Amino acid sequence: MMPFSSEATRFDRVIVFDLDDTLYLERDYVLSGLGAVGRWARNALGIDGLGEMMRARFEAGFRTHIFDESLKEMGLTPSPTLIARMLGTYRQHRPDIRLAPDADHFLAARDERTGFAVITDGFLDAQRRKIRALGLYGRGIHLGICTDRWGRECWKPNPRAFEHVEQLFGCSGASLTYVADNPSKDFTAPRERGWRTVQIARPERIHHFASHEGVKADRFIETLEEL
Repeated sequence: MMPFSSEATRFDRVIVFDLDDTLYLERDYVLSGLGAVGRWARNALGIDGLGEMMRARFEAGFRTHIFDESLKEMGLTPSPTLIARMLGTYRQHRPDIRLAPDADHFLAARDERTGFAVITDGFLDAQRRKIRALGLYGRGIHLGICTDRWGRECWKPNPRAFEHVEQLFGCSGASLTYVADNPSKDFTAPRERGWRTVQIARPERIHHFASHEGVKADRFIETLEEL
């Protein structure tokens, strides 16, 4: 988590963002990670073409068992040890990702009376690397919370990260807004705490959620320009 200044209590309102498929396209991270695993396989194991194979499977719509099935298609055995090394490389690579253009513009035009934060689930090292790669702390984000720092049990919908934001910013209720993409977990805690909630559904997102799934947000948008 980024060091936080007590000056943050000066804000009139706070907008808190999810990370994946909210501020950037998660598909870009996946492709970056698959490329890193492919390069590792070539350099460490002498396996050529694995990165291209995995990317092709992902682009074809496969979202699970990409490592295993790609290895099998190349005539290789997906042993637990090999899969673990591939997964470690994927999570620990330096992501080649960029803010979505509308997110970049939104943060560049930020109001000085508005505080900005991020609450994101996912494996701690990977999420921290994404935040650094996107340069969020240099673009007006005052606080970044990776929920995995407290353990998997504190991933959303656990309210701990939302409580933490309230304490640090000195705000509560409708002065806070959470913008995220996944109604199955993202909006439960903030709505219970009286926050405003906004679901962003980018056309290029990886995951699509049914309209009845989870807790609905107050508003629905496809781009931060609508916010």
